[in-house]
Amino acid sequence: MNKLMEKCWNMRISGKVQDMGFRSLIEDIARLYDLRGFTFNDIDNSVKIVCCGENGLINDFLEEIRNKGALKGAVIEDITSEEIPFKIYLPQKFLRLYTDELSDISRKLDIGIDVLLNIKEDTKALPDIKNGIEILNTKFDSFISEQREHNIRMDEHNQWMKEHNNRLEKILEKLVEK
Repeated sequence: MNKLMEKCWNMRISGKVQDMGFRSLIEDIARLYDLRGFTFNDIDNSVKIVCCGENGLINDFLEEIRNKGALKGAVIEDITSEEIPFKIYLPQKFLRLYTDELSDISRKLDIGIDVLLNIKEDTKALPDIKNGIEILNTKFDSFISEQREHNIRMDEHNQWMKEHNNRLEKILEKLVEK
């Protein structure tokens, strides 16, 4: 890549962009565009990006983030970017930085607690489900009983048919003798 055509950018993406694998998506897209840099979650609930690449690719990069981010469930409210007017030293491959400080871990634990509370709400129907299973078990037991009775009748019928067929064979044998 011609280093003269390369520019570096400082970017901020705000909205619902954390806790959904958004940085991983940004990393994948940046690598497709052969950009160098990194992305990280910030304490203000935004995702920050510092990257360098060919000037024409940056707009495509941001558009792809907007489109694929929406498919992943991100709600992007705003993307701001400003050119960095000086040379910046970045890793050769785009990276996703881990910024799980105590405040970030605390925020994630709060989300986990909300999920667990919703599970508790969702399980209120379990007594109804248990009652339904007991009703199904009663019906299944009744079906098994009826099937046993049916099998006994079928055995009796099969025995009668065997005797009937034996009588018919004897009649046929006598007819053949005549």
